[in-house]
Amino acid sequence: MPLAVGTKAPDFTLSTKTGDGPKHVKLSDNFGRKNTLLLFFPMAFTGTCTEEMCSTTKELPNYSGMNTEVYGISGDNPFAQAAWAEKEKIDVKLLSDYEHKVAKDYGVVYDSFLPQINLGMSGVPKRSAFIIDKNGVIQYAESNDDAKQLPNFDKIKTKLAELK
Repeated sequence: MPLAVGTKAPDFTLSTKTGDGPKHVKLSDNFGRKNTLLLFFPMAFTGTCTEEMCSTTKELPNYSGMNTEVYGISGDNPFAQAAWAEKEKIDVKLLSDYEHKVAKDYGVVYDSFLPQINLGMSGVPKRSAFIIDKNGVIQYAESNDDAKQLPNFDKIKTKLAELK
């Protein structure tokens, strides 16, 4: 079950791949300065995840205008994420939760991802969205068991407009 609205967001430090090489991103660096939108997704190089991150890329100026930093988080390694981002022209900052610790802390992991195919993959993040305000408190939480169901971006934008 995902963390509830009103809960203090668990802090984390995750890796991302930049043009200058790997870098660490710490959630709490945004506290006191801006809101944060966390978009957990199952894995790079898949159809729905590509659709979500490409459409979010187009919306980045709007999120920036709402004083919001956007992170896409998956269990892929940062080098795979960077290759995917380059191929698909994704500008969302992608963070690697390679050990699935952050997804577990936020309560958004599959016990078994795609059990009908029997891939034997546990810990994969569910498609989920969290808005964390400048004080580090969760103001919006959504998690979908159906990996093809995108977050409700209209509700997300409405909530961010309220927090601006």
